[in-house]
Amino acid sequence: MLGFLHLRGPTDPRVSWCVLRSTIQASLPPLPPTHTHLTQKATLCLRVTNSSSLRPPRLTTGRRDPVFLRDHLTSQQRDQHASYSQGPSPQGSKPGGSATPGIRLRTRLAVTALFGAGILGTWWYVHREKEQRHQQQRMEQLRKVAVGQGDFSLLDHEGRRRSKRDFLGGWTLLYFGFTHCPDICPDELDKMSSVVRILDEDAGLPRVQPLFITVDPERDDVAAMRRYVRDFHPRLIGLTGTTEEVKQAGRDYRVYASAGPKDEDGDYIVDHTILIYLVNPDGLFLDYYNRMKDDKQIAQSIRNHMKNYVKLFPD
Repeated sequence: MLGFLHLRGPTDPRVSWCVLRSTIQASLPPLPPTHTHLTQKATLCLRVTNSSSLRPPRLTTGRRDPVFLRDHLTSQQRDQHASYSQGPSPQGSKPGGSATPGIRLRTRLAVTALFGAGILGTWWYVHREKEQRHQQQRMEQLRKVAVGQGDFSLLDHEGRRRSKRDFLGGWTLLYFGFTHCPDICPDELDKMSSVVRILDEDAGLPRVQPLFITVDPERDDVAAMRRYVRDFHPRLIGLTGTTEEVKQAGRDYRVYASAGPKDEDGDYIVDHTILIYLVNPDGLFLDYYNRMKDDKQIAQSIRNHMKNYVKLFPD
């Protein structure tokens, strides 16, 4: 036990007694040999601050050494003293008052989140209504234009009479060309066949019907069309007819076609519009794709049209 006692001598000098170890040998029984590590002696250290004279020491009744008080306090008193020594609580603070700012912060965050969600929901609703309105207006415009508005009546590569009505209710890809085309028409029909195969891989999409209408009815009869379409997609339907029937079908889609001069063998090239047309289930022209678009780009565009499709004509 370590403590400090302030004592006074006869002539009022300050004396500090330092007790380092204290045991009373007379009151203890003899220690067994196993406790030889305990030292049973007292060491008294005196430090005289004024050596002129000494008084009988007595305990000061005024200010006491805090270390001495600390060593003699009970554990309960120490806890109480520690709580008092930290000073008074700030004004206005209450038990549990620190939770109030947290509650207020959570309330503000909740209100902000609800307000933001309301704004986002309103924007989404307005945007969706605007998109639907725009799509409706576009479809109404397509109904008024002449592109693909008419009906055609042609023979397929099996000799059966086909009209535009036979393909209503489904998506159609339409290409105008001729069987004697050296390179452009085969390339475009290959690309159109690839687009159909890509879309067929998605089971959630409706099937697309590819059509090939000749612009050269003089040479492209039913037999020639039957031989030609075998080299492409198995669902590809070739359509031909009389010169007037073919011209009428071309006019409906604003297709340009002009036969060039014949060579000595009677062969000739037909200059024509090089486009793939997309026709929706209502029979309306919806989009077109030129040679700059590849099969993947066309397939993605058709997916988007299918997603945004709005039926115009009731059954």
